[in-house]
Parts: sequence; structure tokens; C-alpha cells
Amino acid sequence: MTAVRVPGSAAEEPVGGLAPAPSPADAGAAGAGAAAAAANAGAVVGVVGKRANPLRSLKIRNYRLYFSGQLISLTGTWAQRVAQDWLVLQLTNSGSALGIVTACQFAPALLLSLYGGALADRGDKRKLLLTTQAGMGLAALALGLLDVTGVVALWHVLVLAAVLGVISAIDTPIRQSFAVEMVGADDLPNAVALNATTFNLARIVGPAIAGLVITAYGTGWAFLGNAVSSIAVLGGLVLMRSSELFPSQPVDRQPGQYWAALRYVRKRSDLMLPMLLMFIIGTFGMNYQITIALVAKQVFHRGAGSFGLLSTTLAVGATIGALASTFRRTRPTRLFLIGAALAFSVAELVAGLMPSFGLTALALVPAGLTMITLAQSANATVQLAVEPTMRGRVMGLYILCFMGGTPIGAPIVGWVAEVFGPRWGMLGGGSICLLATVVLAGYLSRHRHVGSAELKGRLRSSHPFSG
Repeated sequence: MTAVRVPGSAAEEPVGGLAPAPSPADAGAAGAGAAAAAANAGAVVGVVGKRANPLRSLKIRNYRLYFSGQLISLTGTWAQRVAQDWLVLQLTNSGSALGIVTACQFAPALLLSLYGGALADRGDKRKLLLTTQAGMGLAALALGLLDVTGVVALWHVLVLAAVLGVISAIDTPIRQSFAVEMVGADDLPNAVALNATTFNLARIVGPAIAGLVITAYGTGWAFLGNAVSSIAVLGGLVLMRSSELFPSQPVDRQPGQYWAALRYVRKRSDLMLPMLLMFIIGTFGMNYQITIALVAKQVFHRGAGSFGLLSTTLAVGATIGALASTFRRTRPTRLFLIGAALAFSVAELVAGLMPSFGLTALALVPAGLTMITLAQSANATVQLAVEPTMRGRVMGLYILCFMGGTPIGAPIVGWVAEVFGPRWGMLGGGSICLLATVVLAGYLSRHRHVGSAELKGRLRSSHPFSG
């Protein structure tokens, strides 16, 4: 079935390949996320047709501009993340300090993600992104100039990490909700998966470049390179054709919009599960920017190049997971989300137990694969489940859950690694994630009366990437 897309219309026909949506009353059924969207955007009808083209969103000019600009800009962003972590260790050699800097960068998500989502629902997302992306480029430029001139101090890094966090907290829900306006609802799952692929391709190349640049010239030039790379995404946004976008109907500013989003999510168990999972795992499990740096420097006594290599192997696994997700034609089920969370937890524990640098690098490949499979599935579940007029605020809540726990978890993980040893950053985080996922799985099994025989049947009939 070829889906009909009308530019500028909120009532676009969803993805060919989605299973028919249940009634809105059946909010507890697996895949019930499309129910609310059906109420606002017309009937949701899905037909599994011929094999999906994993690159189909790249046929759309506006998305190609965005994709290429993001690939360049995110490469610079990942180079900066590695350089920032290494700079903090050079200045302090402290896991706690590294955790505090990370917390400064992610703490604004607690306060501003919902605001960014509300801005996305109210305004022109492309113009908003031009502002936020330019701001992040300027923050990178400032840190780079401080570093290359030799005057950088820890408080500079703390302040600029917080500035970057403020801008990023506003930018992320806008950027997430802009995807559907570039490609339309029928290609949204593919665009989300390609966005993740871009993110993780940059995650491979960026740390590798950072390792080389830091070794040869120092951390400051990695920051300056990131500032220059922001020009690519700004250029892509400027060159887009407004007539080929699929803008949602702007929502007027009125009191109670944040509470409306909270009530909307609270009533939707299909949204609550991915958000709860990502809060727990984002808080305690996805702190690799801290744990990898500490393991490289303090366990294996390696330099920046080896830190970059560990980050790259994690990203290789993440890219494999993201590419596999481009073939998905159905919305991920709750069982799939629970399975992905369990796999992530086990993979992190295995990586933390590896006795040598080489084995740690190899173990980070499945760790990265399971990490992005979980994150990508949760993201797709939320995006495909929400009403168009509520998407920005709900994505703001999702980002709040995903990133908002980092200011809590990062200092804890850094402290644990400093007191009990660097490996315990991974081992402790993986253990908490495993325990929490098992508890959630048990609750869902009892709440939905899923017995072991039925569970085995579902596992046998499920496909890894069909969701």
C-alpha cells in the first residue's frame, strides 16, 4: 500500500506496515499507541506490504539536507564529548569531577525539556532549530578558545557544560518532533531509525577523530572543530524548502499545557512503560561517557587514543543496532522493550567484567547494540503513539525521562567508580538496570495475566526487529 501524504496536513495516513490499531479504549493492549493518534489524525490502517527500503526517507530532499548536516555536526559533537571528558580528567583526574560536569550538562533537561516541547508545539520548528544549533556552536567555540589559549579551568568547563545543557534541553524535543514534518507520518519510523544511524555513525567517527586530534594538538582543537561543524546543520536547515514540509497545526499558548501533557501520558500505559524504562536505564546504565573514560585511564592506564577506541567500539555496536532498526515495519511491543532492557543490562555487566583492554573493547560492541536497540524502540514507540498536536510536549517528557536522570545518576556512578573502582561504574549500573527491569517485567506479567506458556509462545513468534 502506498500511503498518501498531503504537505501541511496533520491527517496523514500512517506507515504502511503497521498493524491495525485497537480501539482507543484498549490502552493496555500491546501496540495501542496508535489509538490516540487515530482519534486525531484519522483512522490508522496498516498493511504489511513488500520489503521496506531502509533508506527510503533519503529520497526526500529536505530530509537529505538534514541527514547530511546532522552527520557532520554530530561528528563534531561526539569529538567534543570525548575531548571534554578527557580535559576534565587532565585537570582533576577525578571520577567525581567528571560526574559533576556531566550532571551540569544534563541537569537543565529536568527543567527545560517540557518547555522545549511546548515551543515545538507552538512555533516554527525549523526556525527554532536554527537558533538552538547556532547557540551550541558558539558554546563550543568559547570552550575551544579558552583551551587553546591555555587559560581553561574546571569552572569554565562547568559553566559552558551547563550552557550547552540549557540549549540542548530546548533543542532536543524540537529536533525529535521535527522528524515527522520532514518526511510525513508514513516514513516516520524509518526517519527515526536513520536519525539514530546518523547519531551512531558520528559516534564512531567523532571519538576516533578526537583521539587523533587530542594526541596531536590537544583538546582545544576538538572543541573548535565542533564549532565549525555546526555550520553544516545550519546550512541544511536554511536550504530546506518550506513548501515540502509537513507542518503540524500550531497550538495556541494557554494555561495548563504542561499539565495536559502529564495527564495525557499518565493515562497511556503504552507511553508510561518506555518512559519509565528509559528513566531508570538512562539514569544508572547509560553513563558510558564516564565509565569508559575511567576504565581506559585508571584500569588499563591508556591515553586518549585508547579512550577514543573504546568509545568507537561502543558506537560500532550502536550503529549495527540502528541500521537493523531501519528494517522495522511495526511498532515495538512491550515485550520487545522489556527484552531489550534485559539484554542491555546483561551486556553492561559483561563489559564491566572483562579482564583486558581488548576484551573490554569487544564487549562494548553488544553493549552498544543493545543500548541503541532499546533507545530506538522506546523513541519509536512514543513518537508513533502520540497525537500530532501533543507530540512536542510528549517528546519533551520523554527527553526529561531519558536525560533528566543523568544529573542524578552521573555523580553517583562517578562516586561509586572512585570509591569502589572504575569497573563498578558499569557493574553497579548494570545491576540496578537488571533488577529494575525484572521487577517491571514481573509487574506487567501479573497486571496483564501473562503466564509462562504464553510468554514462551510470544518469544518464539517474535522477530528481533519487527518489534
